[in-house]
Parts: sequence; structure tokens; C-alpha cells
Amino acid sequence: MNTTTQSLVDQCLIATPSIKDPLFASSLVYICEHNSEGSMGLVINHLASQSLQSIFEQLNIECSDETIRQKPVYIGGPVKLEQGFVLHRPTGDGSTGHSEADHWQKTTEVSDGIHLTISADILQAIADNNGPEDYLVILGFSGWASGQLESELQENSWLTSSSNADLLFHQNSDAKWQMAFDTLGFDISMLSPVSGNA
Repeated sequence: MNTTTQSLVDQCLIATPSIKDPLFASSLVYICEHNSEGSMGLVINHLASQSLQSIFEQLNIECSDETIRQKPVYIGGPVKLEQGFVLHRPTGDGSTGHSEADHWQKTTEVSDGIHLTISADILQAIADNNGPEDYLVILGFSGWASGQLESELQENSWLTSSSNADLLFHQNSDAKWQMAFDTLGFDISMLSPVSGNA
């Protein structure tokens, strides 16, 4: 399936200390698309200033569940901050009582068990307590032109790690970067903040 480059879809990028841009410093980016034309990912550990309630208000969605209204919203990256994404596990696994697969208007299967929906119907379902059990609501995304991400990886701006549902959906946002880094098995202080090849 992968041709020239190893696909990073369904993996995480871990920002190294060499990244000084505040949008990406200490960020953990879940990669949704990676091919010869470029890459697209979502930062999953940087919180927005608003909660889900403000998104509901903008879309005129009623939600009576205070727990849902106070759920955090994430900043997925600097591109199209007005665009909302819901990264979620499919509801059609039988565990939530839904028998059919996801039925949202605009859903992409990122990997087996992780879907990305950009239509507002999923937010209505979440407000009604009818949506997926595990989800993140994210504004904006991170994008790389063809070859750009590969260059940044060679410059040691990013490390790659596997992802899992627990990391994506169940961990405190402040702990996600460290948890992903810990899976790599080496000390962050071993990384030189100065990039370059000897």
C-alpha cells in the first residue's frame, strides 16, 4: 500500500525541543493523512480557550448535559481555525447500542478504529448524548506540503510514535506529550536542540 515513503497515518508526531514555534512547542500531532501530496494532522494536546458549549452556541445546538457542555476543545493547528473536526472512535462497534457503522455526513476512516468527521450532525448527536463515546472536538489543523514533513523529520524537529485510543481520548492533555515520548524509551535530554548532520 505504501509506495516510496513509509506512511505515518495513525501515528503521532512528538515535537522535540528544537521546535520553538509556540503553536507546536511540546505538541503531540496525530497524523490523519500522509502521502506524496503532503500531510495533515491534528494537535491533540493543546487546549483552546473555549469549551464545547461555545461551539454549540455558534451552531445553535441545544445541550442540557453540563458535563458535555464543559468538555474541552483542542487547537489542531494554525490552518483553518474556523474548521471543526471530531476525531472519534466509531459508534458501530456494538458497545454503544448502535448496530450500524458511523452514519455522519462527512466521515473519513483514518485507521481501523479511528474516524474523523467534519459535519455538524455529529456535534448534534454529541449534544443529545447520542454520539461516539470517545471523541475530541478540534478546531483547525496542521498541514505540510509535499516533502515538508519528511524534511522536518530529518532535521529532528519531530519524533514519531505509535498512537492508541487511550492516549488519544482518555489522557489528560498535559500528560499526552510525555506519555507518547515515554514509549520511545530514551531520555529527552539526549536530544540536542541544535539540528544538523555531522
